[in-house]
Amino acid sequence: MFSTKEYLEKKTGPYGVGRLSYLQSLVTEFQDTSSDESKEQVLANLANFAYDPINYEFFKKLNIVDLFLDCLEENNEKLIEFSIGGLCNCCLDKELKQHILDSDGVRSVIKCLSRPLENTVMSAITTLMFLITPQSKQDITSLPVVECMLRFSLCSNKQLANLAQVFLQDYCSNEQIEEAKQIQRKLANTFHTEEA
Repeated sequence: MFSTKEYLEKKTGPYGVGRLSYLQSLVTEFQDTSSDESKEQVLANLANFAYDPINYEFFKKLNIVDLFLDCLEENNEKLIEFSIGGLCNCCLDKELKQHILDSDGVRSVIKCLSRPLENTVMSAITTLMFLITPQSKQDITSLPVVECMLRFSLCSNKQLANLAQVFLQDYCSNEQIEEAKQIQRKLANTFHTEEA
């Protein structure tokens, strides 16, 4: 459910903990704790707050998108899953989207396509679709990404397969898809030759 400022003020009252203060306390907790479990809980909370556009001004003030981007480089799969989920939830905001693009976020999101958790991969695909602009499209629909989407489109997880199909149909040219298929065929032939 999306909130309004009036609704939040009514809900918290004049002396209640404001949303900005609460988000600030989450960021501080994340920075101060050494517990992976606590960090995971904080990121899960921040990712949920990223659903509501009323929080985007607070995200900008607190650099929460930078926190998400930084956590994509972690080795903890849960931190990566919640971070890419948070980016996916907020990257339709024009300013946050531009910030992600300006921060080399496309490269970090593309790296998430090779993560083991399917939720992470699906959030990464969706985020890439949301981040497509005339300037970023070439990187987002690069040959390795298109080849990756072709593989995902054949996987047993129907949700992931359908998402990859949408990516291919909506953002990739027939030429790009054919070029990626040729690479797959070459790799398959090389593999069979080596096996023989």
